[in-house]
Amino acid sequence: MQGQTVRIVSQAIRYIEEHLHEKMDLDMVASALHYSKYHLHRIFTKTVGLTIHDYAKRRQLTEAAKLLVFSAKPIIEIALMSGYESQQAFTDIFKAMYKTSPAEFRETENFYPLQLEIYLKEELVKMDLTKDNIKFATPEDADDWMELVSLTIDGYPCLDKEDYAANLHRYIADKKALILRDDDMAIGVMGFSQGTGSIDFLAVHPQYRHLGITKLFLDKLADELLYGKEITLTTYRAGDKADTGWREEYRRLGFAERELLVEYGYPTQRFVLPPKNKEEPPFGDTSMPFGSKEEIPQGYTSMPENTGRKGETRNDRNTEKPVGREL
Repeated sequence: MQGQTVRIVSQAIRYIEEHLHEKMDLDMVASALHYSKYHLHRIFTKTVGLTIHDYAKRRQLTEAAKLLVFSAKPIIEIALMSGYESQQAFTDIFKAMYKTSPAEFRETENFYPLQLEIYLKEELVKMDLTKDNIKFATPEDADDWMELVSLTIDGYPCLDKEDYAANLHRYIADKKALILRDDDMAIGVMGFSQGTGSIDFLAVHPQYRHLGITKLFLDKLADELLYGKEITLTTYRAGDKADTGWREEYRRLGFAERELLVEYGYPTQRFVLPPKNKEEPPFGDTSMPFGSKEEIPQGYTSMPENTGRKGETRNDRNTEKPVGREL
C-alpha cells in the first residue's frame, strides 16, 4: 500500500511539473490521473506535507522568480506564464511569499527558490526509528545532506547553497551536525550550536515529517548534547503565507514565542524550548557534552543564536551566517 501511494503521488508531482505554466487545482490533477480527488488530496498532503494547490503555487512562483532574474521577459508575461490572469494578482501573491515585489526581486538579481521539485522514496519508510539512530555527520554525508536540503527548501527562505555548504563542512568538523538515515538516504539533519543552545538548521524529509522525526532530534539535543539548556530556533512569523506548517509544529512540540527578528531582510521570530531538567546530569553519567573547551578547536567562534526551514536565529546586526534555516 505504501509503495502504491508513493507511485500515485509521484505521478501527481510529475503532472504538476509538466503543467507549471497553467492554472492548476485539485480537480484538474485528479481528473488527469483518473483518481478520486478526495483520496488524492489526503495522500498527497500526508506524503508531501503540502496540499496540491500549495505545492503547485510554490513551484510556479519559484519558476517565475527564476525568470525574473535570468530572463528579460516582461513581468506581465511571466505572470501569465505562471498561471495568473493579471499582473496585479501575480504581484500580490509573489510579495506575500517572497516579501518583495517582482520588480524589486528582479533588481536584486539574487534568485532563491521557494520550492524545488520533490522526489519521493519508493522503498518502504521505516517506522521504528529512535534518537539512537541519529549520528554525527561525516564529510561523506555532505552530498546526501545537501540533497535533503533541496527537498526541504520550504523550511527556510533565502538559501545561498554555496555559503550553506561551506558552513556545513565546518559544522561537521566541529561535531555540531547530526544526521538520521533510512538505509542509504538522509531523512533528517540538524546543525546546532552548543554554546548558545541554538538549532541553526533542521530539515526532515517530507515523507517522514509526520513520523515524529523532529521530536527525535529535539530529544537527542535535550537528553545528550544540550542537557539542562534552553533550546532556541527561529522560524516564520505568525500569518506568513510562506510557512508550510513549521511554526505550528514547533508550538506543538513545546516551543514558546519570543522576540520578532529580521534575518537577511526576512521577517522571522525566535522560539524557545525550556530545558527538560536544569540540574546537572545524574551522578555516574560519564558523557561529556559537546562544546567543552577540549572539543572546540582553538580560534573557533560558535555561531550566534539561531532559529530553525527556517532555522537561523540571527538579526541584521549580525554578520556571521549560520548553516541555514529550518526546515
